[in-house]
Amino acid sequence: MQELPVIPTINDTVTRLQKPNWLRVKLPIGESYKHVRGLVDDHKLHTICESGNCPNMGECWGEGTATFMILGNICTRSCGFCAVATGRPDAVDWDEPQRVAEAIHLMKVKHAVLTSVDRDELKDGGSIIWYNTIKAVKALNPTTTLETLIPDFRGISDQIQRIIDAAPNVVSHNIETVERITRQVRIQAKYHRSLEVLKTLKQGGMRTKTGIMLGLGETKEEVIQSMKDLVAVGTDVLTLGQYLQPTKKHLPVQRFVHPDEFAELREIGYRIGFDYVESGPLVRSSYHSEKHVHQGIGRAKWEIENQTK
Repeated sequence: MQELPVIPTINDTVTRLQKPNWLRVKLPIGESYKHVRGLVDDHKLHTICESGNCPNMGECWGEGTATFMILGNICTRSCGFCAVATGRPDAVDWDEPQRVAEAIHLMKVKHAVLTSVDRDELKDGGSIIWYNTIKAVKALNPTTTLETLIPDFRGISDQIQRIIDAAPNVVSHNIETVERITRQVRIQAKYHRSLEVLKTLKQGGMRTKTGIMLGLGETKEEVIQSMKDLVAVGTDVLTLGQYLQPTKKHLPVQRFVHPDEFAELREIGYRIGFDYVESGPLVRSSYHSEKHVHQGIGRAKWEIENQTK
């Protein structure tokens, strides 16, 4: 029987692994980056690009795109991997939906991504602000495609239904890791609850998406099993990326996964049945997300690649 890796806790003393060359990123520069930076500041907006220490912020902002984080920048949950601050959130800002919509309009982006912190202290879980923001963005930006990266809303069906009723082009909910270590990685979340959220969204007619981080102590077999679980509930799009420890207070990296293994998992994902698989060390949920909107593009490209081999 295979011995499974032991996952250190946040308080364990461990030797930090040195980043390999393939994880080096470019610093954010350029006029487009400065323009987006200015819009975010002027409209008092939060982005997961900053709060989540995303390694692709320079590239995405340089292209004039950003992932907006609604409902503040303080989360009610304390996941061991996440750089977003935990604590008591500020009061709900009911003017935020219009500000986000206006910022997206000024940026003139063709594809926008919305995400949020968890707001478990709210009776509606923040789902009303979610609904209002999606509707405001669509009203002011009718040609902009929209992806929403949502929390699990504790699995409450009417809160999830609000997202379905608002009808974004893609609804993403990240499962983040494999079943065995979900408790350590996503302290207040549940693996099968996330699967049920994705299933409910798919049954509601949504194009669904999720993401998994690698390097937290999971085995390849566990990743493949999670991929099968996700396909079984109808998930269309999968992103796979390398976990990077935000600070010494977060879970340590157990392993840096080589790009060749990411390529192998991409191949396996398509063979299992995903419609689009984005897999690489620096891949994050919203990376190249404009490509994830349209049915069949990723699979068609993969089929062509296999025909030429």
